[in-house]
Amino acid sequence: MKKLLLLASLVVAVAFVFLFLSGGVAQAADSGYGLNVAPLQDATAPVTVTVPFLDEWMGSGHADASAEAFRHWDSEDPAEIPESCAKCHSSTGYQDFLGADGSEANVVSAPHAVGTVVDCVACHNNVTIAKTSVVMPSGLELTGLGDESRCMECHQGRESKISVDAAIEKAAVDEDTVSPDLGFRNIHYYAAAATKYGTLAKGGYEYDGNTYDGNFAHVDGYDTCIGCHNSHTLEVKVEECATCHEGVATVEDLRNVRMQGSAVDYDGDGDVTEGIASELTGLQESLYTTIQAYAADVAGAPIAYDPNSYPYFFADADGNGAADEGEGAYASWTPRLVKAAYNYQTSVKDPGAFAHGGKYIIELLYDSIASLNEALETPTDMTAMTRSDAGHFDGSSEAFRHWDADGVVPGSCARCHSATGLPTFIHEGVNVSAPIANGFECTTCHNSLPEFTLYEVDEVTFPSGATVSMEDTKNNLCMTCHQGRESTVSVDKAIGDAEADAVTEGLSFRNPHYFAAGATLFGGEAMGAYQYEGKEYVGLNRHSNINQCTDCHGEHSLVVDTTVCADCHEEVESPEDIFNIRYNYDDLDGDGNDSEGMYYEVQTMIEDVMSQIQVYAADTIGTPIVYDTHAYPYWFIDTNGNGEADADEAVSDNRYATWTPRLLRAAYNYQWAQKDPGAFAHNGAYIIQVLQDSYEDLGGDVSGMIRP
Repeated sequence: MKKLLLLASLVVAVAFVFLFLSGGVAQAADSGYGLNVAPLQDATAPVTVTVPFLDEWMGSGHADASAEAFRHWDSEDPAEIPESCAKCHSSTGYQDFLGADGSEANVVSAPHAVGTVVDCVACHNNVTIAKTSVVMPSGLELTGLGDESRCMECHQGRESKISVDAAIEKAAVDEDTVSPDLGFRNIHYYAAAATKYGTLAKGGYEYDGNTYDGNFAHVDGYDTCIGCHNSHTLEVKVEECATCHEGVATVEDLRNVRMQGSAVDYDGDGDVTEGIASELTGLQESLYTTIQAYAADVAGAPIAYDPNSYPYFFADADGNGAADEGEGAYASWTPRLVKAAYNYQTSVKDPGAFAHGGKYIIELLYDSIASLNEALETPTDMTAMTRSDAGHFDGSSEAFRHWDADGVVPGSCARCHSATGLPTFIHEGVNVSAPIANGFECTTCHNSLPEFTLYEVDEVTFPSGATVSMEDTKNNLCMTCHQGRESTVSVDKAIGDAEADAVTEGLSFRNPHYFAAGATLFGGEAMGAYQYEGKEYVGLNRHSNINQCTDCHGEHSLVVDTTVCADCHEEVESPEDIFNIRYNYDDLDGDGNDSEGMYYEVQTMIEDVMSQIQVYAADTIGTPIVYDTHAYPYWFIDTNGNGEADADEAVSDNRYATWTPRLLRAAYNYQWAQKDPGAFAHNGAYIIQVLQDSYEDLGGDVSGMIRP
């Protein structure tokens, strides 16, 4: 009977909606749903109302009037849904929150009667039609949204890092101290939006000092709730997934999906072909085991979890590892345990997390295990686990997270630090600002899906103005970004006609940028590092038959394929062995060792250049200098003269400012060698040349060195 009454009221409500949207109205009246409707112009004419998508909606969870989500409050006196729950558990409560009923927006103003579900008018009204943003429980607002914002208003959870931190701060106890003022914090259920938007929403507990993935971006058309789910049945559009994901015929098959951007072993079980869902399961199992070990050994009370029984975590009185009937709520909470348990629940209560934002959840689980391990005498073995992806796909890295606060990647950075910038540059030759990205997408390098054909780049122009091309032009795509942003030309332009040892007003450090492997590879042809006048420099490093980026590096994993190296270098059995490869038996760095690998020759030269930079800065300029590879702008005043970048020195306000042309050239080359960590292999002779020349120009003695 209740369901029939519900259906009857729904049909009437939908009729009002369609009269409103059709424009066939005469005199406005209040429908009670915040919509302006009117009587029919011909009240005697028969009316037939066809409710679109009614059958689809009636089979969905949103229409299930018997579900706990809508019936939970039936036994309350009075039988009503409280303000804290009504937004998502009744149609009238949702409209109340939106202000579609004329009440204040963004707050539920009163309890609501039981008996409604998420019906048509909940999502189709005069407020949702223009809705474009959602405020998450963390207080962060997600803007620029479309119709998916209607879904995200409820599927966002009810807790966040912010609320967990607030509860811990209020308890005011040490990380591993049990407090009666602490309790389990439940994110709630199906918080898909919090999973998808990652650190932009901060729905999970993010550990201080770590960075996390942002919005998981899928391909165009399948990047929102309603892009992947039918908005009325709520079912996943599986048949459309199969367009790119071979072998997908059912929802369960989606658990086996794994793409090339996820080529590492997250859970440490040795299987890198299993679906991301299985990787999550493996990490969940490891975290739960670690939670139990911590609870027993540190908190002093065994713990057990039951996903189907509130409050989920129970005191394991009999120590059998399971939540048995009669065992009460767990009460021995420490701040460290609260954080880990919260993340565990976050991962469990979004059953689609592997698809919504699997990498964000992986990071939460990994960091939770690592945190608990800090307090355990016998920690969980994480040596085989991996937290982050290869650089192109590491959405948690600074390379992609740097612009989160701004909400946009500027045009000067978009080519290489957004998902859409590279295709734009290839098509237009320039870049404009681009949306912040969560790493590269398939469409960053592939111009057609599911064929996965690559964008074609015939030649690459380096910052120096030099134009080059690889024999296999698909590698030009790599060099379009891996070329640096400065060159001999730009450094000389900045210096102008200033005297070599004159502190020059307006002169500042020129940062060549990062991983400029393409420019290193082409050496003197690209002029990426600073090349001193009167010196000769080697050009393209022709390495036997291995001359392309993708000859050595996995196209997606980016790791060096050591089996290729081993074809000629028999001593190479692991990636570390590459450091020992040597093809020139001269003592290049002058340390007396002519058998060490080229990597070590380069490292010695890097150290020598730094020593000479510091001598020159102190003795010639009169202002000591220090370097920090992780702190922009890298070069700072050594205020205490200890030769190290201390925490209070490596800050922007203490940046080194007394530059001479001679110091700038050497510092630029030092940074180049630091920021291309594979320079010894990309073009070892070239990098040794520019470092030796920098050392000599600063006054260093090169008589014992050999310039290749």
